[in-house]
Amino acid sequence: MSNSEKSLYIYGRNAVSETLKSGRSIEKMFVDKPPYQGSLQMIVAKAKEMRIPIQVCDREKLNELAQGGHHQGVVVQCAATEYVDVEDILKKAEEKGEAPFLLICESIQDPHNLGAILRTAECVGVHGVVVSKHNAVGLTEAVAKTAAGALEYVPVAKVSSIAKLVDDLKKRGIWTACADMDGQNIYETNLKGPLALVIGGEHEGITRLVKERCDFVVSLPMKGKVTSLNASVAAGILMYEAAHQRGFN
Repeated sequence: MSNSEKSLYIYGRNAVSETLKSGRSIEKMFVDKPPYQGSLQMIVAKAKEMRIPIQVCDREKLNELAQGGHHQGVVVQCAATEYVDVEDILKKAEEKGEAPFLLICESIQDPHNLGAILRTAECVGVHGVVVSKHNAVGLTEAVAKTAAGALEYVPVAKVSSIAKLVDDLKKRGIWTACADMDGQNIYETNLKGPLALVIGGEHEGITRLVKERCDFVVSLPMKGKVTSLNASVAAGILMYEAAHQRGFN
């Protein structure tokens, strides 16, 4: 394991094999170029079965990740903290006697953006954050560093389908609002009660499938010539406005 990365990188065939069996959250597997033989072949097959993202790379990259350790052609990157289920987030709100307040991140790829979002979420009392399993950054060390301790207090869930999650939340009486340029003014929108705010990725924004499923679309008024905000900045403004309407003082 790499000490400088707080054991986020686990390498070596036996260590990686045991990590796969343990059920620990794995963000990505880095593996030597094929062909694969023996235990490495079984490790790669198991990772594919578990739908863990696999990146084929050269020995130089593997040596860098393992910091010179005996990696035997395979390294896995584990989450900085364990993920929870969405049900755990809703239970947290129930235990506090508060209407659920969630933030959903669709395809946020910049670890600094996600870290900043988590930090703000903790500050305003969001009960939990949900991230996408695909095409998005996970709870890496860079995310943890930017979050500046927020990961110790904000539960994070990971789901395969944001669109399905939105449908499930609506069935439970939780309103969903996504941020997009053509939405209604955030300051003229009722954000009280059970709520899930949906933030799109840095490049594509909210996907059409998710947008169509949300109860309403909100936007931030723009006075200048620049027509968009950084994802973490936009998320922060939206969270604070929702928190203000919910009685945050």
